[in-house]
Amino acid sequence: MQRIYITHLSNDPGKTRIIEVNDYLSDLDTLTPVKGRIQIQHRGNFLDVAAQAETITTLTCHRCLQNYNARLQVDTSEFIWLQEPQPEAYAEEVEVGFDELIETLSPQGHFEPGKWLYEQLCLAIPQRQLCDKACEGIVNPTARDDAETSTDQRWSALSALKQQLSD
Repeated sequence: MQRIYITHLSNDPGKTRIIEVNDYLSDLDTLTPVKGRIQIQHRGNFLDVAAQAETITTLTCHRCLQNYNARLQVDTSEFIWLQEPQPEAYAEEVEVGFDELIETLSPQGHFEPGKWLYEQLCLAIPQRQLCDKACEGIVNPTARDDAETSTDQRWSALSALKQQLSD
């Protein structure tokens, strides 16, 4: 997806641009192309960006470490304020309020819909990745006999020496 020069959005009909997505994102490993649409509206001093998209990706279960396929879906919107960056010194610790935690772009800059969609899909990846709700995790042998019978044959000489010393 090509980046959009923000001032050109003002010339689009209704100051709105709709991008149909049916492509792979370069930074996101997926099994299927990302399909959906992004709508960008220029509303004077902010952009109203909305997206509906989905894809399938391979994740690793945090319990059993097996790979599984998961569907990622986003249906989100965001306001991006248009203002020139303010030169500030960040050498010292600065307290920032919640109302200041907003995304901003320069009114003369560019908006990158591919990057924005990538960020939204990354936020949709589940924090707790489980292949199944009933996943028991990695099977751990609990019986001592099982542990001894599953000993690697390369250690058999050491086991024999250990047996001789204990006699």
